[in-house]
Amino acid sequence: MPLTRRQILLRAGTSALAGPLRAQQRIGPPVHQRGPSIFLEYDQVELDAAYDQAVYAPNMQQVQARYAVNSDLARTRIGAPTRVSYGPSKVEHLDIYRAKAAHAPIHIFIHGGAWRGGLAKNYAFLAEPFLTAGAHFVIPDFAWVQDAGGSLMTLAAQVRSSIAWVHRNAASFGGDAERVYLSGTSSGAHLAACALTADDIVKGAVLSSGIYDLKAPRLSSRREYVKFDDATEEALSPQRHIEKLHAPLVIAYASLDTPEFQRQSREFATAAKAAGKPVDLIVAEDYNHFELPETMANPHGILGRVALAQMGLGKP
Repeated sequence: MPLTRRQILLRAGTSALAGPLRAQQRIGPPVHQRGPSIFLEYDQVELDAAYDQAVYAPNMQQVQARYAVNSDLARTRIGAPTRVSYGPSKVEHLDIYRAKAAHAPIHIFIHGGAWRGGLAKNYAFLAEPFLTAGAHFVIPDFAWVQDAGGSLMTLAAQVRSSIAWVHRNAASFGGDAERVYLSGTSSGAHLAACALTADDIVKGAVLSSGIYDLKAPRLSSRREYVKFDDATEEALSPQRHIEKLHAPLVIAYASLDTPEFQRQSREFATAAKAAGKPVDLIVAEDYNHFELPETMANPHGILGRVALAQMGLGKP
């Protein structure tokens, strides 16, 4: 049976910090009469919940609001980004937060949002430690899937185009085209992984709480807004294209992630390692899906430390 928030807090030894309201918040799928298995051991209700991050992270709105507030605060310290177009559509723009050093390495971050939300401007808070360490930080915007006719192919193509633009135009903002690194979280980790199996521009990547095979999401309630088909499932399931991976990977997930985001991360890491690819797997204990990305904003945080170390800018 799924754990309640109170049970999770009790196991973590922090029950004294949980107020009555939080203790009543349920973690996991609603109580229901179990139906037939749809995928692995999940019935439809359980599978839908396993691909709905909010069901396992009741503080989602609070944390995402913090992203936006902290991004506004970060821009008061680091300044507004240079915003440039990388493609023909209105949404195809990216924000470049520039380091002071010339010929500096570049870190590109692909935001999440269940393929149907998220804005580059709300992730500026992640840029500051990279600028301090001497790296440019780039955040692309790309289409929301409902605005692309339900096509994940469009999103994947735009993300690849944004990375290619950065590589081609690195010198224009003082970047080193031979030192381009990548990270992504949630659906952004999925799109980043798709890019990693499409080219070898990127020298290293940190992927957190991602989706790496589309079979299960295709069976979940995400099919209500994504037009899954066999071609999309095959092309955009990075775990099926492990042989095309070239960059060293760090794959991370949160211990309070949904069971499917945990499983997908473990199995992708296992498959990459079995294929002889350089990969490290990190489990962030006592973080949920939305809290884990915040650790990239701290050079000593779980993701911040490994991302900077991968670029040669910090200790592992």
